[in-house]
Amino acid sequence: MEYEGLDEAGLEDLAALVASYLKPGDVVVLGGEVGSGKTTFVRAAARSLDVEERVTSPTYQIARGYEGRAGGRRVKVNHLDLYRLEVLEVKDALELDDYLDPEAITFIEWAEPALGLMKDPTVVFISHQTPATRRVRMRGPLARRASGC
Repeated sequence: MEYEGLDEAGLEDLAALVASYLKPGDVVVLGGEVGSGKTTFVRAAARSLDVEERVTSPTYQIARGYEGRAGGRRVKVNHLDLYRLEVLEVKDALELDDYLDPEAITFIEWAEPALGLMKDPTVVFISHQTPATRRVRMRGPLARRASGC
């Protein structure tokens, strides 16, 4: 699936739509250059999942967890940012498993070091189309769910 010409409000609307298809166990990997809108996307999706806390980029903490709701039930919403990691060692992979909980919804920015640890994540790639608009490409389970396939 591909979306073009999204301003910030359009990107937030798309994130809210995507969030409506999320269920526990889903992992959403976000890619794109610095400043493309990855955290904006996560923030809007989390808001749609009834996260009440302020969602900020976890670049320096690596991970943050929030309480939200999906499908009428409470769910943990995890937000990871692996920008500062070059590779994941075995000990890191074991800690990452805590966030890939089948009862949680997990968003991961800059996930390249961890891609081999995830089974069939949804990949959302955000790129600048113009300085004020974004192009979003999505593939994986959520794209299939949203398109009815």
